[in-house]
Amino acid sequence: MSRKVHRTEVCADCSAPDPGWTSINRGVLICDECCSVHRSLGRHISIVKHLRHSGWPPALLQMVQTLASNGANSIWEHSLLDPAQVQSGRRKPNPQDKVHPTKSEFIRAKYQMLSFVHKLPCRDDDGVTTKDLSKQLHSSVRTGSLETCLRLLSLGAQANFFHPEKGTTPLHVAAKAGQVLQAELLVVYGADPGALDINGRTPMDYARQAGQVELAERLVECQYELTDRLAFYLCGRRPDHKNGHYIIPQMADRARPKCPTQSLDLSELAKAAKKKLQALNNRLFEELAMDVYDEVDRRENDAVWLTTQNHSTLVTERSAVPFLPVNPEYSATRNQGRQKLARFNAREFATLIIDILSDAKRRQQGKGLSSPTDSSLDLGADDDQHDYDSVASDEDTDSELTTQNNNNAQRNNRAKSMDSSDLSDGPITLQEYLEVKKALASSEAKVQQLMKVNNNLSEELRRLQKEILRMQTENSALRGGQVGGGGGAGGLGGGGGGSPAHWPGGVRGGGGRGGDHSSLAVSSAVPAHRRDRQAFSMYEPGAATPKPHSPGLDSLTGRLQPLHPSVRKGGPGGPTPYGGSHLSGSMEMGRYMGPKGEKHGSGTDGDYDNTQMYELSLSRGRSSEEEGRGDSEEWGGGEGGEPDPTLPCTEDVILKTEQVTKNIQELLRAAQEFKHDSFVPCSEKIHSAVTEMASLFPKRPALDAVHCSLRLLASSASRLQVECRKAAPSDPSAPAVDYQLLTQQVIQCAYDIAKAAKQLVTITTREKKQ
Repeated sequence: MSRKVHRTEVCADCSAPDPGWTSINRGVLICDECCSVHRSLGRHISIVKHLRHSGWPPALLQMVQTLASNGANSIWEHSLLDPAQVQSGRRKPNPQDKVHPTKSEFIRAKYQMLSFVHKLPCRDDDGVTTKDLSKQLHSSVRTGSLETCLRLLSLGAQANFFHPEKGTTPLHVAAKAGQVLQAELLVVYGADPGALDINGRTPMDYARQAGQVELAERLVECQYELTDRLAFYLCGRRPDHKNGHYIIPQMADRARPKCPTQSLDLSELAKAAKKKLQALNNRLFEELAMDVYDEVDRRENDAVWLTTQNHSTLVTERSAVPFLPVNPEYSATRNQGRQKLARFNAREFATLIIDILSDAKRRQQGKGLSSPTDSSLDLGADDDQHDYDSVASDEDTDSELTTQNNNNAQRNNRAKSMDSSDLSDGPITLQEYLEVKKALASSEAKVQQLMKVNNNLSEELRRLQKEILRMQTENSALRGGQVGGGGGAGGLGGGGGGSPAHWPGGVRGGGGRGGDHSSLAVSSAVPAHRRDRQAFSMYEPGAATPKPHSPGLDSLTGRLQPLHPSVRKGGPGGPTPYGGSHLSGSMEMGRYMGPKGEKHGSGTDGDYDNTQMYELSLSRGRSSEEEGRGDSEEWGGGEGGEPDPTLPCTEDVILKTEQVTKNIQELLRAAQEFKHDSFVPCSEKIHSAVTEMASLFPKRPALDAVHCSLRLLASSASRLQVECRKAAPSDPSAPAVDYQLLTQQVIQCAYDIAKAAKQLVTITTREKKQ
């Protein structure tokens, strides 16, 4: 199919003529201005590609154009097109409207919040709904109706769903039926081309058996999409997957005698850095490779963007994307590492890509780690394909002296990175031990100081709450006269105890001057130097060393306590600093940083600045952490006891805890945005995550602390379901729901769940250390 767009095509978001870009996973065509907003959302929301200036597999381009011509945009604008459902008066932007805020707010609501997508009626079991949708997808992919499958995927159908009765995934069905475009759509939404059916056969096997040779070859390409894309970025070539699956490019200037610094660095420091990369476990290596893949996509789109824009315009609302946007699904540590990839120059980034390609080939072939001599000799070898493709360098015009200085500085930075990130290569000296001990004592003193400040603020907040309750009671008594003082006390329901039920004005719907004064009092009570010390920047490398358990849970329990009014506008992209397992991957990236990376500014863009929200959750989270430790020790889990061998692995508990935390955050966002109809599905997700977490532990744990925490976890999840179901009463004649009181009860339940989960992480971590 031709890449040329028909003249009748218009932008799906603002109706501008002749759109030049497309969102692949949404199946729509977009103009330059809307494209700038799509790119700022991130690839997890919209995968953007230029129709004419980007490289396209023919089947993928045909899939996008088929969706666009068949009205895929109506899926994302369902409520805007239905006159019976238009109540808010939301208007679709025109081409003449400003990008910010008119177009950007509309695009975020349309694709990120899915505000206009058709919502299914709420059901008691959200898992059953997802399973039904996935079964429908499994049946629909055998047909040529692309828009039907896209609609099912938009409603939550799983592209990798394994049918329990038929023993296949949707991709197996599409391959057997020869539906090339359906296979492309499923792969875009995460279907695994290497998935096995109940008999151990892959979709490629199904396609070959059905005589679909081209489809089978395309599925093989999809299976190696990551390494193919990285190799193509460096040398402009892809492997044919018949003689070999990998091409390991080589730097172009390696053999130049006058430019020794332009070749790959084969010094002992560089070999040691590569060993660090090889030592990563498979999960961390896959995450690092995916992050580099996203950065390659960003850089390629940047190059196309610069060639297609009108550079004579001095001021424009069309902004480029300077680094990868924040993905709320990832930890704060991983998001920091992803954004720092933008600071790599061309030579550093090419070195990192070549190391990833080499190690991906080694891991896929199941080979062990080779010696430094063997790895240097085998760097360019690949499956009998001796294609030493050249990679152009961006520093060919630099003088030898400048290049030599840059290289020396880069080696020094790598040496510092390795010294600071891995102390396991040699014995620890007494001086290093004393330095770490001193730093630990200083950190503990700061924690104690912050705890005191937090206790003072909490005490002041409780005093103000009692004063407000008293004044409201008196006011009700004066107004009610004959009723007495009882009505005033009922106005607050059960929220007078300083518990998480005191939700900020953003949820109550009040706001008002009282909330502003509270914000000012809390902010001014913290000294300025402490607030600066807590400030969080995605560019600064000085992140705190993560705890063994999940700091993201500490942050969440802090947010569930009596909250600061300024949090009411917190967006869904706020930091969730899980930390932990992602740290080594982020440190590994730092070894490839050269001197030029240090010259970049450390400012943050407004769209990704989450400083205020992180400041608040940091102090709250540390207080909750100490409280959790006290609770667990009070229950008899002291450090002097014997470890419990029946407890699950700490890493498994942390992963399940992060899933619970993510679902609770989704519930909080729904409460802040008054989406009470979302309470039921959110509570079902939380209950499912809690059930999975509880299944890790034995039914009769030896420790009383574990038993109490599991009981609190299960009971709180069940109570949360009961409370959330009150938001959507089935009986129309039922009395009106007091959403203010209901929200307080929901937050209380969510707090109990988060607290119990944190206690389980703390106990498991301590027991495994003994």
